[in-house]
Amino acid sequence: MGRADPEEELSLTFALRQQNVERLSELVQAVSDPSSPQYGKYLTLENVADLVRPSPLTLHTVQKWLLAAGAQKCHSVITQDFLTCWLSIRQAELLLPGAEFHHYVGGPTETHVVRSPHPYQLPQALAPHVDFGRHEGQEPFLQWLMLLSNESALPHVHTVSYGDDEDSLSSAYIQRVNTELMKAAARGLTLLFASGDSGAGCWSVSGRHQFRPTFPASSPYVTTVGGTSFQEPFLITNEIVDYISGGGFSNVFPRPSYQEEAVTKFLSSSPHLPPSSYFNASGRAYPDVAALSDGYWVVSNRVPIPWVSGTSASTPVFGGILSLINEHRILSGRPPLGFLNPRLYQQHGAGLFDVTRGCHESCLDEEVEGQGFCSGPGWDPVTGWGTPNFPALLKTLLNP
Repeated sequence: MGRADPEEELSLTFALRQQNVERLSELVQAVSDPSSPQYGKYLTLENVADLVRPSPLTLHTVQKWLLAAGAQKCHSVITQDFLTCWLSIRQAELLLPGAEFHHYVGGPTETHVVRSPHPYQLPQALAPHVDFGRHEGQEPFLQWLMLLSNESALPHVHTVSYGDDEDSLSSAYIQRVNTELMKAAARGLTLLFASGDSGAGCWSVSGRHQFRPTFPASSPYVTTVGGTSFQEPFLITNEIVDYISGGGFSNVFPRPSYQEEAVTKFLSSSPHLPPSSYFNASGRAYPDVAALSDGYWVVSNRVPIPWVSGTSASTPVFGGILSLINEHRILSGRPPLGFLNPRLYQQHGAGLFDVTRGCHESCLDEEVEGQGFCSGPGWDPVTGWGTPNFPALLKTLLNP
């Protein structure tokens, strides 16, 4: 839509370098592991802020740089690790060498954004202090992460249908988002992410096909939900894999200790493993659980839309069930479930229907012929531990 007016205002958001990230990871493990004396003793937002708040040097250096450029109306979050300021387009282009801001309109709802089609840089002196920056029109997912950083009172269970291919994102962005997910887990929030609707995914690396993991579904600090369908409608005993259900092994995150036993067993016993060159067998494996993702009816403006499918349907179903279980726990004087995975894997999927039939899609080539991973007894990277059986899952997760 053309160049932005030099005097037009633009908001810039900077993710400032946090402290004590390793300690935060240790605390997440302690409050999420049922065998730990710290289980369920979640941190408050203020506790998290005291732990990860950027150093005084980082805060001073970044604020001084922005004020010198004419930034105004700056505001931060409680944890002080996101800083948003308003500048004119002229000031922003001087602040970020290489930037050239334009107006764009796109998408089914004709969303308006301001973007630079050219790469830009921050001064080298800021490298130890800033993880990344985003400008106006930033994706809703980042805005949601900032909300998690800033709100002391939030629902106990969050479901998210957002994902990008791991290889399309910078390492700094991935690691920072992962830390934001850790902050939520430390506070006792359960984060459920859709595993995606592309099966194992596929892309070409140096002329060879490989499966393509999705982030943040591949993060070790979220519970990832895959999808199933019914071979014959409404017969629960005929539940099979929904072939679009995302799943696989991360190329970024190593396998977390809580799933070591389950994943090792799958890799050593599955009769239908793809060639090892297609996936990183030592990476974080997902999904963790599944739910029905096929054949939903959605009513929009009083018009029924039949056969809506996808893990963006199965994920809120699982989230709703966990919210019901949390309600029972809170009424019984117990804390909410928080980060579920350590408990889920320790209990070997108790309270879930084990889905053992079906495979999901992948690369259309001669080696795998469109087939990714296949489900089997126990955990698998297609439906995780299986789909919820509410009475049994409530019994399993109510105590302690």
